[in-house]
Amino acid sequence: MKKECTENQALYKAEAYCSVAERCESEVRAKLQQWGAPQACWDKIISRLTVDNYISSSRYVGTFVREKCRFNKWGKKKIIQALKMKQLPDTFIDEAMDAIDREEYISNLSFLLQRKMKEVKARNDYERNGKLIRFALGRGFEMNDILVCLKRIGCGGEYME
Repeated sequence: MKKECTENQALYKAEAYCSVAERCESEVRAKLQQWGAPQACWDKIISRLTVDNYISSSRYVGTFVREKCRFNKWGKKKIIQALKMKQLPDTFIDEAMDAIDREEYISNLSFLLQRKMKEVKARNDYERNGKLIRFALGRGFEMNDILVCLKRIGCGGEYME
């Protein structure tokens, strides 16, 4: 049985929750529900957190994109999908995606492909490249970038033209 909390308790908990790490509105709503806060006060708590600068969608999106690109080595498609699942505005998503350093993005992909190439078992270059392409697509990278990186690391073949 879920223990309910008052509006002030929920606000205090939400402030503490948002102080630890960058949070978005949907994450805070999920926590409010988990804590048993009255649903009638969720919007009031969210607006208070926004006014007090505990929550900022643009700041959250920027941080999320930088962290997922740099540390998790996710591709743009996977990052965009994750942000859309969190119901964040497209304008902030587009701005943050434009801010990604292209050279760092390509070097991340090259690093992933080189590491994966050591693990892949294939009968020929065609099969190996197919496995590498599927791997990179699964990480959220675009096909054009994958082909550029495969050529860069010396895996390009005549069939990739």
